[in-house]
Amino acid sequence: MPSRIEDYGLIGDLQTAALVGKDGSIDWLCLPSFDSAACFAALLGDERNGRWQLAPADGGSCTSRRYRGDSLVLETEWETPTGTVRVVDFMPPRGERPDVVRIVEGVSGRVSMRLDLVLRFDYGHLVPWVRSVDGDLVAVAGPDAISLATPVQLHGEDHTTSAEFEVTAGERVPFVLTHHASHLPRPEPVEAEAALKSAEEFWAEWISRCSYDGDWGPAVRRSLITLKALTYRPTGGIVAAATTSLPEELGGSRNWDYRYCWVRDATFTLQALLGTGYLEEAEAWREWLLRAVAGDPADLRIMYALDGSRRIPEYELPWLPGYEGSLPVRVGNAAAGQFQLDVWGELLEGLHLAREAGLCPTEDAWAVQRELMEFLETAWDRPDASLWEVRGADRHFVHSKVLAWAGVNSAVEAVERHGLDGPVERWRELRQRIHDDVCARGYDAERRTFTQFYGSEGLDAALLLIPTVGFLPWDDERVVGTVEAVQRELTSDGFLLRYDTTADGRVDGLPGEEAPFLLCSFWLADALNGIGRTAEARELFERLLGLGNDLGLMSEEYDPRTGRHLGNTPQAFSHVGLVNTARHLSGQVRMPGEHA
Repeated sequence: MPSRIEDYGLIGDLQTAALVGKDGSIDWLCLPSFDSAACFAALLGDERNGRWQLAPADGGSCTSRRYRGDSLVLETEWETPTGTVRVVDFMPPRGERPDVVRIVEGVSGRVSMRLDLVLRFDYGHLVPWVRSVDGDLVAVAGPDAISLATPVQLHGEDHTTSAEFEVTAGERVPFVLTHHASHLPRPEPVEAEAALKSAEEFWAEWISRCSYDGDWGPAVRRSLITLKALTYRPTGGIVAAATTSLPEELGGSRNWDYRYCWVRDATFTLQALLGTGYLEEAEAWREWLLRAVAGDPADLRIMYALDGSRRIPEYELPWLPGYEGSLPVRVGNAAAGQFQLDVWGELLEGLHLAREAGLCPTEDAWAVQRELMEFLETAWDRPDASLWEVRGADRHFVHSKVLAWAGVNSAVEAVERHGLDGPVERWRELRQRIHDDVCARGYDAERRTFTQFYGSEGLDAALLLIPTVGFLPWDDERVVGTVEAVQRELTSDGFLLRYDTTADGRVDGLPGEEAPFLLCSFWLADALNGIGRTAEARELFERLLGLGNDLGLMSEEYDPRTGRHLGNTPQAFSHVGLVNTARHLSGQVRMPGEHA
């Protein structure tokens, strides 16, 4: 079986990422990109689906592990009866091709080590042709080729490449795995020690630009590094997570592919990056958005591939048994074709936020916003699938309407505050019409709360964002009532659910349940702070920080009953929430246009 989700560490090269377990096994790696087929897919099956284990011959979990300072260089140590050994894992920021570098370092005594390399292309499906070329292992299957360079003697055994060797104090034994297109000449591997020095220098320079100086510096820096690791450097897009099909319920079917770029994430991510000094990354993310959404605004997608491609067909991989039996295993995401009204508002607000924060304005950005506004004027009153991508019937979700309002409000402010050209009087009237509609149809006066959708009996954690976008002020009694109701009705073992999956006849159209969604609990901390319950907000935030694994990484959800991480990992949304809540609770100066 694969490790627990929370037992994985992350390494990456800003174009893809690998998950490394406490047992020294890389159980997930897609090459050459985040959304490519995996060559190590044991995460969603077992070792027969591909993995690379490098650990003491006696096996077992490590004694300790850590990232080397504020970097993505992972150090894993084992204390054995005969000595102590360290494995240093990293992927140097990519040059011409992806490399995974592992250096075995003898710390004390003498330790017997074992390597087991099981390469399976196409998500654990294809057994490659493996041969030795000039002393290196080379594996080929279809378009993909992988080579492994090491001074250690390798041998084949039952479709597995293995090695046994010893390491003594002071010895360093390198392993360099390199991917390339199979029709091209085999590249020279990177020199392991030089690549390590380069990777450390890269991360040291990058984190030095962080401007956050509040109470939670280490956690914020680790989250920012994680967000950077989830960035696809060639285009500036940021994937939602590094994995697919890790379940929201163990053994259940709520298993989705998150290796794509969601438009919705733009505003939250821009807040985190701009608010901590990363203007270059924020600008690259904005430019990715503009390229991806270019064209007919009526055909805006909620997510795009790393390069901005629009089609992300969803299909299943029947040969994989799923993480702890959670089926199906999915590749692609059918939600890409849903109508989610809030995305138009998120995009408008995100581009406005970038302008307010001082990113160099572009005529293209305003032209896109004008086109988006034309669509919103005729489509704001349509039902949709909501930000949670429900697979039930479309409804008039309150959050979606509020974000449509926020998008219109951003356009109005762009004209009023920046002198841009637009029919501002018509937009003001539209803004008021949406506001009146939401307050009349989305608010339950008897329960003193906004509801998940018009006429709903359920609530939605996204209602906590009503004041953060400026729809209503924090001291409005409807906001206070909504925060209290959401906290009361959606809290599960101290943390917040997205919504009640059983309410309104199972609004999401899916079987099973899910655990508390970490981003929602960060929203609750923001909301409690906003209505003046700051001590309670800080206490919740501190508890949330305790949910990260020993490396500070967070997945999508957390099950308080079992202490398990659930959902895809590491989850960009969770780390964005951590950064933004830390900024707010630390009293960091808010950017112009940021309401909370």
